[in-house]
Amino acid sequence: MLNIVKRFFGKKKEEDPNAIDQETGHDIYVATCALFVEIARIDGTFTLQEMETVISILKEKYGLSRENIDALIAEAEKQLEESVDLWQFARLINENYSNEEKMEIIETLWRIVYVDGKMDQYEHYLMNKLKNLLRVSHNQLIDAKLKVKHSSQKRGKL
Repeated sequence: MLNIVKRFFGKKKEEDPNAIDQETGHDIYVATCALFVEIARIDGTFTLQEMETVISILKEKYGLSRENIDALIAEAEKQLEESVDLWQFARLINENYSNEEKMEIIETLWRIVYVDGKMDQYEHYLMNKLKNLLRVSHNQLIDAKLKVKHSSQKRGKL
């Protein structure tokens, strides 16, 4: 399964000479996906609606096939189980993503939080922890939250 994900991300390097190398690219995508999975399951349940949202995000943002998405989620879940905390994932993101790219991740995390229309105490705690780990300000965190809530309200989802 890991090879499927590595092969997919290896294609990016061949298409774009400025792309991150295959191994680093793979690790960054696993790290990002791990944060998506962790925020979805932090409240003790990984609902079908949350899973569908994560799948949709991975299709939209990364253009992955369902087979690659399944492999990426499985690898992210494995890495989460083996990790002591989220620092290792945040470190990779901080080393390889710009502040703008990290804000896209924060917005995506908010989108997953609000898939059910509310934020519980565990999601609140984790978002604040990720704010610190990803080195974004409180104002940036709140701006991203409001942007996602406003966008969801316009679509009638909140």
